[in-house]
Amino acid sequence: MPPNTAASASHRRNARLRREYLYRKSLSSAASSDYEAKRRIRDALSQGKALPTELRASYDRLKTEIDHEDTKHEGNTSHVDDEYGDAGWSDPRVCVTTSRSPSSRLKQFSKEMKLLIPNSTRINRGTHRVDELVDVCKTSDFTDLVVVQETRGEPDGLIVCHLPLGPTAYFTLSGGVLRHDLEGGAAPMSEAYPHIILNNFTTPLGQRCGNILKCLFPIPKPDTRRIVTFSNRDDHISFRHHVYSKENNANSTDKVTLYEVGPRFEMRLYQIKLGTLEMKDSENEYVLKPYELDIFGIVGYHSSQEMFAVTNSSKTYQSNTSTLIKMETATVTAR
Repeated sequence: MPPNTAASASHRRNARLRREYLYRKSLSSAASSDYEAKRRIRDALSQGKALPTELRASYDRLKTEIDHEDTKHEGNTSHVDDEYGDAGWSDPRVCVTTSRSPSSRLKQFSKEMKLLIPNSTRINRGTHRVDELVDVCKTSDFTDLVVVQETRGEPDGLIVCHLPLGPTAYFTLSGGVLRHDLEGGAAPMSEAYPHIILNNFTTPLGQRCGNILKCLFPIPKPDTRRIVTFSNRDDHISFRHHVYSKENNANSTDKVTLYEVGPRFEMRLYQIKLGTLEMKDSENEYVLKPYELDIFGIVGYHSSQEMFAVTNSSKTYQSNTSTLIKMETATVTAR
């Protein structure tokens, strides 16, 4: 049978977009150096100072580019702008699925994830391979693919893949509590677009992770009373889902009451890949390596806070080791 014309055209389009994305990414270092040179030229012209000597040869070319730039293009761009450049123009469409042969608890968790994320669609995984799943999502114009995983019936993994260029973020899940397991029962699930609270996502890696998570949700209305919270503490992300109500009192003060909707769980980011889920050879942007430690220095770390803690533990380990060596030497000498 001849191949489907629409499917082959979609494959060619995705391949072309991927090549263009990789080409623009390869130019990011050169673009960063040009951006820094333009910034120094702008500062020199605004302050009436002489141009730096190393920029005089390329002044004419850079000044022409500065004159033709607007406020949107005068800033530095990166591969993140290509991935999420159209975020906010239209509501995201998310596909939620599971790993193969899911348990009843994982099926229930995926159903609650479907209710949690607006404009999402849950599909049965069946026997579909990962590459087939991603191709179907791309041809169906899904913006994200969410895959939940389990171990012995307990949800323990979450994969968020942004389409069509990536990135793909991998999270571990722990402490999952479904809606029917909440103490006192869960509040009714609202279908309003929620407000997103990203607490303590201040580092560059935190901002990258927060951007991946918040782009799963559309832009809400200002008066919506549904809240989704991602709170980061020591690189562990606590997820909570609430609705609230306001009561006007006689003394003109509003009493706010929170109701937990669920589900709730803890997350931890351990990998970010620059490609989509089916790309096995895509570049790793970030990999968690908590046990990669050498007594003579830090080999791998994943946050400034943990780097500080690991550095201190490494110094303590080195001091303890040197003390033990001195004690052994003294013992041998005494003998």
